Amino acid sequence: MTPEQLSAAIVDVLTRLVDEGAITLPAGVPTTVTVERPRLQGHGDYATNVAMQLAKQAGTNPRALAELVRVPLEATDGVAGVEVAGPGFLNISVEAGAQGEVAAQIVAAGAAYGHTETLAGHRINVEFISANPTGPIHLGHTRWAVVGDAIARVLEAAGADVTREFYINDRGNQMNLFALSLEAAALGREVPADGYRGDYIPELAQKIVADIPGILDLPDDERLTAFREAGYALQLQEQKDQLDSFRTHIDVWFSERSLHDSEDVASGLEKLRGEGHLFDADGALWMRTTDFGDDKDRVLIRTNGELTYFASDTAYYVNKRERGFDRLLYLLGADHHGYVGRLRAMAACTGDDPAQTLEVLIGQMVKIMRGDQEVKLSKRSGDLVTLEELVDLIGVDPLRYTLARYPSDSPLTLDVAEITRQASDNPVFYVQYAHARVSSILRNGADLGLEPAKSEDFDPSLLSHEKEGALLRALAEFPRVVASAAQLREPHRVARYLEDTAATYHRFYDTCRVLPMGDEEPTDLHRARLLLVAATRTVLANGLALLGVSAPERM
Repeated sequence: MTPEQLSAAIVDVLTRLVDEGAITLPAGVPTTVTVERPRLQGHGDYATNVAMQLAKQAGTNPRALAELVRVPLEATDGVAGVEVAGPGFLNISVEAGAQGEVAAQIVAAGAAYGHTETLAGHRINVEFISANPTGPIHLGHTRWAVVGDAIARVLEAAGADVTREFYINDRGNQMNLFALSLEAAALGREVPADGYRGDYIPELAQKIVADIPGILDLPDDERLTAFREAGYALQLQEQKDQLDSFRTHIDVWFSERSLHDSEDVASGLEKLRGEGHLFDADGALWMRTTDFGDDKDRVLIRTNGELTYFASDTAYYVNKRERGFDRLLYLLGADHHGYVGRLRAMAACTGDDPAQTLEVLIGQMVKIMRGDQEVKLSKRSGDLVTLEELVDLIGVDPLRYTLARYPSDSPLTLDVAEITRQASDNPVFYVQYAHARVSSILRNGADLGLEPAKSEDFDPSLLSHEKEGALLRALAEFPRVVASAAQLREPHRVARYLEDTAATYHRFYDTCRVLPMGDEEPTDLHRARLLLVAATRTVLANGLALLGVSAPERM
């Protein structure tokens, strides 16, 4: 019996109590009830505070309401007992058979276990990284490359329709500086003082000259344009390849240029004008964002007729909404705190309620240490160390897992030696090793001709040991953890859950012998425990997949 099944049983009890007139709930019976593992042993297998939450509405005290719920809940199939505790908690004990059945349900669900319909019907756009196509993906982008992708994964697991989007800043002066830098490198000239440096510039320039014979003979304007477009295409493809190899897969690469080429900017401004939030002043076009809490109104078109970045951002927001997304997530860097208020005001100016359609997450900086030295500068980029260099130094799995296991709104300092060390106090190694260990046990069982119990032959009541019960309850929590991670945009909850579950598994394995010893005949208990091991492998693999981390069979 899972927390979700117990929640449904409690909702059913509440519904019957209302129908019978035993209680009244003017706001209606809740559709779900929170059921969690108690923190202290001896308080049952699960606990709920539903009576404390509904007592005021029901016009009674929490303990009295809890007692009303206790009697019919105790009669529910699979429930061994219910105790009213403290101010009105319900501590629920589950029959061993009902609890053991969780193992079979997990194995049957396979890769789908942990998925729910919590966010079904929601179309969510997650925009993250959004680097200029003028250089490699670097350390400053890497945290969101992990966390943004992990957020998208848990949102999908919770039933949402998710699109991962990368906004390509391919318009503006930085593109001209990029072209001038490439051209200078190809012609053997000094790169402009405010241009791009690093070994990748002459590398790109050399490739462009090889790919486009005669480019150096073009007239100056044509040559500069050719370098800009060829460099843009090559650098963008490199960014795509780097992210794919890092297991961060982008669904939509959205070009800023396309907003202007398709008249989206003009139509976006027209929409704003229709909402009555544009005005002309001092020869410029403004958006009256102060109507919605911004600290000042924002310029959209300057006096010289040039569009501001904010105009593009506004058109981009309108474009996303017109593509049918009901929730837009912006994952921004630590230097964008001041941008949150203006984005919300901008959304309000389009006629939206930003509390419903817009969400901005701010990620803090990451510092990588190697001994007492910060890993910061990159020879290749001439700037921050690149994603490719970080992967070479640390590895995809340790880097992804470590960046995913901490809240993204906190600054983070990582030590290369610590996060690559193969030891039990290294979280990524600990969780991956647990998966490899369960895989090894299943292989060893197969070598003995012993397979996990089949559903038709499985007696779940055999899994009655205290450590088996603890592991079953931990595994049953996984769907709730995933749904919570999705709703709160906190994938680190999955990582911490995996670490706790791995520890629970190790305690089970140290106490409960899974495979027969020597000439011992295999029994149904061995097969039942192998099924529990298989369920553990499913949960560990599914959890690691949500973080974009591999689940090795051997280590």
